[in-house]
Amino acid sequence: MSFLVVGMSHKSAPIAVLEQTALDHDAVVKLLHQALESEHVSESVIVSTCNRVEVYVETDRFHGSVEEISALLADHGNLPREGFVSNAYVHYDEAAVAHLFAVTAGLDSMVVGESQILGQVRTALQAAQAEGTVGALLNTLFQQSLRIGKRGHAETGIDRLGASVVSEALDLAGVALIGADRRFLVAGAGSMAGLAVATLLRRDIRANQITVVNRTRERANRLAAIHGVKVADWSELDAGLQNADVLISCTGAGAVVFDGARIERTMGDRHVTLVDLAVPHDIDQFVGNLDNVHLIDIATLAEVLAGTEIAADVAAVRTIVSDEVAAFLAARNASQVTPAVVALRTMATDVVAAEFERLQSRHHDLDDDLAADIRKTMRRIADKLIHNPTVRVQELAAGPDGLSYANALADLFSLDQAAVEAVTRINDVGGDV
Repeated sequence: MSFLVVGMSHKSAPIAVLEQTALDHDAVVKLLHQALESEHVSESVIVSTCNRVEVYVETDRFHGSVEEISALLADHGNLPREGFVSNAYVHYDEAAVAHLFAVTAGLDSMVVGESQILGQVRTALQAAQAEGTVGALLNTLFQQSLRIGKRGHAETGIDRLGASVVSEALDLAGVALIGADRRFLVAGAGSMAGLAVATLLRRDIRANQITVVNRTRERANRLAAIHGVKVADWSELDAGLQNADVLISCTGAGAVVFDGARIERTMGDRHVTLVDLAVPHDIDQFVGNLDNVHLIDIATLAEVLAGTEIAADVAAVRTIVSDEVAAFLAARNASQVTPAVVALRTMATDVVAAEFERLQSRHHDLDDDLAADIRKTMRRIADKLIHNPTVRVQELAAGPDGLSYANALADLFSLDQAAVEAVTRINDVGGDV
């Protein structure tokens, strides 16, 4: 059995497509069970946030599972299959493990390092547990991912990155922020937009100087209510630009929202500052060449932050994730070979018992003490013969070909597959062997 994730996020799909495939609680529950209807899938967990929807499954077949899970997500979002595939991604086994660990650590978030994703992944696991769609394998994977996410925040300062990016952007904006008559337009209502608004307010910008605009009015209203700022409809975007001295854009649209023509048309001859915090860009890079425009984007901020402690924190979390992926896979491979090793030892014990019984049947007058010594000797011989192969196969199992070695062991010794599967079931429910 192997891990598989099929999904889309702000990095792979435009915001409009993400909104179309968004899952509420009832939809998550329905999709959890629909995934299990596949003959190849044994467990399922769904991570659904404002910026991503991902279906994680435990499967015994890659292609069949990818097709079925993709079809479920496409049908839910009323998307043509081709349209879904062009905006989605697939990760299998080791890559799926690495992806989940990176997501939970905040490395894949729109605001890198944000800790909200920890709670969202925990909620996803709890929903699957409540519905009975998660078993020992995915449960272990997700529990490990939560531990790694907590470790990243505990051992580094990665959770400061989003705030640092916004603060540095406003520092570069400089004099444009000064003045009670300054007007700020924040395009977007996600985590980065929330950080931008909060940072402006901490810098003594009044709430009535800030307007939030977002494609989904409901999300803009929520952000505005939290901070007491103004809100406008997306249809009023051009009017908002005409009144703004500073635009801070972080829509996550996945494409240019503010092209050169729109900026020239709405900003006119005024001196304006444009802050583009989106990946990919919200603002056409051409506008940076205009005489009256000061453009600050992620590329500029990355250069400024490259040598800082924050960059070191991100690198440290990436190292943590990489090390934890290797450790998780090594432990899984080792556990996969255990049933074959136990079955081999059981077979050796059964052979010794059968041969000793045959010996006794031919020598009825065998002395009890001698019989005991013979039995012990036969057991020691069997133990010594299988000791090196079993120790070595457990060592090799920690490597990338661990499962192959386990299968080879079972084939070489013609191990009873039912015995191997019995030990596997005991391991999966946490029993001791």
